[in-house]
Amino acid sequence: MNTKFTIFLLILLMLPNIALAYNPYGEIYTYEVYYNDELLTGAEVAKPTLKIGEPFSVRIDLTVNQKSDVYVELTETGKNDFEIISGPTSRMDVYSDGDVCEAGSTQVYKWIVKPTDNWAGGSMPLNIYYTILEHGNPDPLVSSGFTIAVPYISTEYYDGDTTSITTTDPTSTDDPTTPSTPAFTILAAVLALTIAARRS
Repeated sequence: MNTKFTIFLLILLMLPNIALAYNPYGEIYTYEVYYNDELLTGAEVAKPTLKIGEPFSVRIDLTVNQKSDVYVELTETGKNDFEIISGPTSRMDVYSDGDVCEAGSTQVYKWIVKPTDNWAGGSMPLNIYYTILEHGNPDPLVSSGFTIAVPYISTEYYDGDTTSITTTDPTSTDDPTTPSTPAFTILAAVLALTIAARRS
């Protein structure tokens, strides 16, 4: 009886994770994201330490699997925390003009951005949002987004060339307040439940 209960409980615990791992939009598009031209893998978010005014780049390479109209934008939580130096949009929180992308084609969207002094001494997320429409149809197939970087902005000012980008480790965290990955994972939960079931 205890074994059946444990197996049933394990199946219940695993079902939500299976559902979350499935990407229903994989048939419509795929993408890769980059910080300073370095590929970010999985759900990785760049966490660099930057000076005020230090330029960096973010990029999304979006591949559509059917003819689509694609719109992208950079967003910020606050107002005037980042300035766009160059890119497909010239201002934050404004979508690009639509690009008509053929099936199987990849469109590259790259911005060069610099932080302002609004969050000096703190961290501020930078997000990419995108909307994909079937070509000729006004209803979105997908409207989504993600955080690409959460830079810690030091209180120092950048005095280098603002047209070139310095490459830093996108996952380095000199900020001691950066949240860490939770140590108690689903594997630990399953192991604890199995041990508890065997003892009872």
